[in-house]
Amino acid sequence: MKLAQLLAPTLTLALLAGCTGNVEPQYPPKPLTDIDRQVEMTREWSQEIGDGLGVARYPITPALDDDRLFAADQSGLLRAIDTTSGERLWQIELDTPVSSGLTAAAGQIYLGTRNGEVLALDQDDGSIVWRSRVSSEVLAAPQPNSELLVVQSVDGAVTALDRASGEERWVYTSSQPALTLRGTGTPRVINQVSFAGFASGRLVTLDNRSGQPLWDMRVAVPTGRTEVDRLVDLDGQPLLTRDGRLYVTSYNGRLLALEATTGKILWEREASSYLTPILVGDFLFTVNEDSHVLALDAASGRVMWESDALEGRSLTSPTFIDGHIAVGDFAGYVHLLDAESGELVGRSELGTAISLSPLADGQRLYVMDDDGELAAYHLRERNSD
Repeated sequence: MKLAQLLAPTLTLALLAGCTGNVEPQYPPKPLTDIDRQVEMTREWSQEIGDGLGVARYPITPALDDDRLFAADQSGLLRAIDTTSGERLWQIELDTPVSSGLTAAAGQIYLGTRNGEVLALDQDDGSIVWRSRVSSEVLAAPQPNSELLVVQSVDGAVTALDRASGEERWVYTSSQPALTLRGTGTPRVINQVSFAGFASGRLVTLDNRSGQPLWDMRVAVPTGRTEVDRLVDLDGQPLLTRDGRLYVTSYNGRLLALEATTGKILWEREASSYLTPILVGDFLFTVNEDSHVLALDAASGRVMWESDALEGRSLTSPTFIDGHIAVGDFAGYVHLLDAESGELVGRSELGTAISLSPLADGQRLYVMDDDGELAAYHLRERNSD
């Protein structure tokens, strides 16, 4: 069956692996200057989530589902929090260290561990529904559809587990370069297919019935003299729109807009990023490796604005809330940019470095720093009542 037929019903710097050291920013971090704070960020509540992300800065992003927020630390502490009050609903200590972001859906929480386990837990009390094993450590948040849980591990394997039982359905393997960014791509999963990016610079579309590739393409080509220059990881999550467009970022590569059914390139820009973009209306927002924040016309790729005000500050992936783009930085600050103009309009200091993307539910912005401090912010325009 053709991919177009499969999709039609539902289309509505990090540590290096393989060596020691960091991917250094091209530019030194710009110092913060006074801004016109048009948006007031009020901290409504905060909590300490264990010992946070650990020395390795595991990407343990919290997860939202309705009025509950689920957060974990690297040692295995898992907590459920009421988003309005900040009240702790329950807390458990897992018998295994957590290494991946969390996913919360349909009454369950999914996460991965350093020893290659995947756990499904009940949202009501944290009890384990099932646990399964994949080929290696899991850094990317497991991704569900109606039947499967798709897990990408650090060795380049993509494993589909039965969402109800954890039983393995299929495995897709790919070759990994000797040197990669410390992280993996997160698959974009719908009922029919999974879109997965790899450290080799390739994007693959997998049939969820069998794990067989339907099409694959090279997004980034290794160039340069050094191994670091030749890194081409696809560490962000592909972004899929309801009308079948797919946006993909790559390190030392391109930002692409594709037809999801065929892989045909709609437009492309030379851009290096290991972060996931977001789509808001007709605008695509992304953060490049130099920590410039860009707004592009999603249909053409034309840059609407670019802000270098936070250059070199190791920004997180962007989040949209109430007309603003929110990002965290290496010094523990949360920044707000006006989505229409790119102007910096708000700022708050949380604590230590922030490497996880903020979360938003339309009412509050939730941010966790690397030491595990988790805060909920209410945003208010200063000129409003």
